Amino acid sequence: MAESRCCEVAPLVREPLSAQGATELAGMLKALADPVRLRLLSVVASHTGGEACVCDISVGITVGQPTVSHHLKVLRNAGLLTSERRGSWVYYRVNPQAMQSLSTLLGADSPIGSVAR
Repeated sequence: MAESRCCEVAPLVREPLSAQGATELAGMLKALADPVRLRLLSVVASHTGGEACVCDISVGITVGQPTVSHHLKVLRNAGLLTSERRGSWVYYRVNPQAMQSLSTLLGADSPIGSVAR
């Protein structure tokens, strides 16, 4: 008779993170741990055309422009956003590779991802 393992649980992820992958994702998650930065990232990600001018990003955010600029810099340094200066304005775009890394970690097929939603 085959022995049944009553306490066997399927793995939560397909494979463990590499040291480099863990370091990169930790930096991204640390940047996203602030509610203002999380909101700013969502504003850029949901903006028409996939990019947003800093003048548009700060609309509806309840902190001052210098604070918004600081948070955008943190998101950029974490690799979550890219930026491009056009004249006197800076335009931000979500880094698709970073979003893919986060999506993989928190994916719909992952029990971790289902808890995060």
